[in-house]
Amino acid sequence: MDIYGFYTGKIFDAHHHLGVHKAEQGYTFRVYAPHTNRVTLVGEFNDWQDWEMYPGFNNQFHEVNVPQAKAGQSYLYRIWHKDGSYTEHCDPYGFGMDLRPAFCSVIRDLSDYQFHDSSWMRQRTDCKDKPLHIYELHLGSWKQKKKNPDDETGEFYNYEEIADLLIPYLKEMGYNYVEFMPLAEHPCDESWGYQNTGFFAPTSRYGTAKQLKILIDKLHQNHIGVLLDFVLVHFAVDSYGLANFDGMPLYEYPDARASVSEWGSYNFMHSKGEVQSFLQSCAYYWLEEFHFDGLRMDAISRLIYWHGKPECGVNNNALNFIRNMNSGLKAKFPTCILCAEDSTDYPKVTAPVWSDGLGFDYKWDMGYMNDTLDYFRTDPLYRFGNYDKLTFSMMYYHSEYYILPFSHDENVHGKATVLQKMHGLYDGKFAQARAFYLYNAIHPGKLLNFMGEEFGQLREWDESREQDWFLLKYPIHDAFHHYIRTLNQLYLKHSALFERDYTEGGFEWLDCTQNYPCCYAMKRNSSKESVIGVFNFAGASQDHYVLHCDAKRLTVLLDSSAEIYNGTRPDTVGTVFEGNNGEFILSLPAFSGICFQVE
Repeated sequence: MDIYGFYTGKIFDAHHHLGVHKAEQGYTFRVYAPHTNRVTLVGEFNDWQDWEMYPGFNNQFHEVNVPQAKAGQSYLYRIWHKDGSYTEHCDPYGFGMDLRPAFCSVIRDLSDYQFHDSSWMRQRTDCKDKPLHIYELHLGSWKQKKKNPDDETGEFYNYEEIADLLIPYLKEMGYNYVEFMPLAEHPCDESWGYQNTGFFAPTSRYGTAKQLKILIDKLHQNHIGVLLDFVLVHFAVDSYGLANFDGMPLYEYPDARASVSEWGSYNFMHSKGEVQSFLQSCAYYWLEEFHFDGLRMDAISRLIYWHGKPECGVNNNALNFIRNMNSGLKAKFPTCILCAEDSTDYPKVTAPVWSDGLGFDYKWDMGYMNDTLDYFRTDPLYRFGNYDKLTFSMMYYHSEYYILPFSHDENVHGKATVLQKMHGLYDGKFAQARAFYLYNAIHPGKLLNFMGEEFGQLREWDESREQDWFLLKYPIHDAFHHYIRTLNQLYLKHSALFERDYTEGGFEWLDCTQNYPCCYAMKRNSSKESVIGVFNFAGASQDHYVLHCDAKRLTVLLDSSAEIYNGTRPDTVGTVFEGNNGEFILSLPAFSGICFQVE
């Protein structure tokens, strides 16, 4: 390893040197602990007796070879203090960990699986001009193994087992990417993986590194991309993790006022070269070793501004780090997707680093998400006064490459699920949600939806329970599920809905001025076709809505108010409307949307 590069934050492969690696005999253990003079290794291979690790460069790297060590065995480092005490730590670069509440690192042989996804890896792109519909998933609470179907909770499926359930479902439902919430090891289920102790260790809740590779390989062989939620801002405070790793703050800030995050975790000190090399290597590791197609990077606002607050000023050291990491990752993996979860209006988040940008491929459009949900929460009687909630995003959508996120954050913590957010009583929520999701699919930007939204989950997400699949027994939920499946497949099929998300001429308003009666019309264009969406978000039908557009005929592709989706009128798919000098007279039921093919 280039030691100077490690100290100056230039390294992307520190995990090839640090951690545990196969040697001619057994395994070699290496750990970076610059503030201590003594580190010992204990594990299953030595009956948990202290074996001295030998100091290397400037006494800051410690190393020992263990001929009898084998893959699958557990181990810990003991960091010794001046007073003769020690603290046990898992390996910062360890490739596996024991199942909670145990916290030992586990030796993993990462060469024990060969991928069969070369065709996918050669053909994948960043999807800028292709469909990108992401199904966000918490692996432990999507589905669970239950001895009794009436049990509230069950056991986790492992990575390999979930593949045979997940892949057919994604293909049937029309999602071409899946995004897993964090899979790095974490001690507390309730953290959802956002407070890590093992940054290089796939969580043992769901099995081994090999089983995770099998899952990703199978997804790729079925033409489904895989994104990973990656945490690079903070880490868990547990004493066996990174906190005060060698008796002093090593990964975090030395000042408690800066080191503790709003979540009660420790903030990484991104200005330190060894921290930069650690995080860059971690990102590289997941992309290289597991063939993830991209990373959704959490809480980027906390990198842009101190504590995520613009009034505290820009964190230039962190911005330099993220620019270097993103440009380095794109140089090594040009077709990977780097996505920022960022709620700020900081400019050029998705511009290239060479153009003074941060180098992300996409950014979550949190403003669009909040405005849209606020609109649909509003009583239809008052929506005319909030008409611009749905038009404002078009004023800035061209400024970044956006993903339209309706994620786990919008389904927890008293916020209600997306369906529950729709105004009104139970039956009325479904009509509004159908129109809402059609509007979302036609809006410029790539798509992301959280598990359960597709069948109208009513209960807020709980990480300990699987989704309420029993709801599909009820006709109204089954019809909604059918509708979302049809809509998703429509999105994948029609290039007008994705080819020019970010280029000139891909979108135009046809009607965005009728604040009463809350009707909207928009047109999407590609090199091959044009598609129009017309919407009535008022609580009363519009029987003689006049649509003005440059077309001779319009053919219905999808009608959210069709009876087959629990709507109010016969399905009109395939119905052709003839124009009269560019005018089309349409009937729009309350809370409805219609998608047309332009001819």
